[in-house]
Amino acid sequence: MKTVFGPVSSWRFGRSVGVDPLCRNACSFDCIYCQVGPTLDKTIQNDVFISTDRIKEDLKRILPGVSADIVTISGYGEPTLAENLDEIIEAVKEVTDLPVAILTNSSTLSLGKMRRILNEIDVVVAKLDAPDESLFEEINRPVKGLHFGNILKWIKKFKSSFNGRLELQTMFIEKNKDYAGELAKIAAEIQPDSVYINTPLRHSLEGPLSESQMSEIEGYFEGLNVSSVYNSKKYRSYKEMLKRRSIEG
Repeated sequence: MKTVFGPVSSWRFGRSVGVDPLCRNACSFDCIYCQVGPTLDKTIQNDVFISTDRIKEDLKRILPGVSADIVTISGYGEPTLAENLDEIIEAVKEVTDLPVAILTNSSTLSLGKMRRILNEIDVVVAKLDAPDESLFEEINRPVKGLHFGNILKWIKKFKSSFNGRLELQTMFIEKNKDYAGELAKIAAEIQPDSVYINTPLRHSLEGPLSESQMSEIEGYFEGLNVSSVYNSKKYRSYKEMLKRRSIEG
C-alpha cells in the first residue's frame, strides 16, 4: 500500500499530495458511511504503523516531480493514531514548503500532546457529523469511551488556541440531514475558518443526498465560509491565505 499518493484533485484543496501514516484501516470510529468500508481495527491506541524513514523516502521520490497545492495527511484510518505523526510532519516540511493539512475525526483533540503536534500543521479539518450523543453513536459508532460532548468541547478549545486554519467538515446522509440547523448552530459557536458540507458521492453503504438537498442544507450555514461538494470552486490557494494571515497577524 502506498504511503504517499497523488497528486489528486481535491474539492477542498485543489491538487493534493496525500500521505497515509497508517496504511491500514485503523480508526477510533466505524462510520456508517465510510468509503473504505467497515473499520477493521477499531482502536484509540497510538502505534507506529509505518516508519518515518519509509514515508520520508517516498516523499523525496514523489514530491519533487509533481505540481501540487498542498500535502494532506489522511488515508485509510484516523491519522492522529500514528505515534510518529510529529516526525512525519517534520519529514514533510523537510522535503517541501507546501502547506500541510490533516483530516481528523477529532477524537484525539483531548490529548495535550496531540494538540501540540497539530499546532505544527497549517490546516486541520475536523469532523463533526452529529449534534448530540445519540446521533454520534448511531452515525460514527465510536470506540468505547469516546463521547460527543467531550469531542465538541475540545474542538472549541483547540480552535481558540490554534494558529493555523481550523476547518470543519460534516458528512450529510439521510440520518442527519434533518439536523442541519442544529449542526449549523454548533458550527457558528466554533467559528471555523471554513465549513465543508459533504455527502458520499463515492462508493458507500449510505447513498448521497441530492444536489438540491445539499443546497437547502447549505442555506443553514449562512454567515459562515461554507463549501459544498456539489458547488466547490475546486481550488484554494492555501499558501496565499496562510501568507496573508501571517502578515495580518
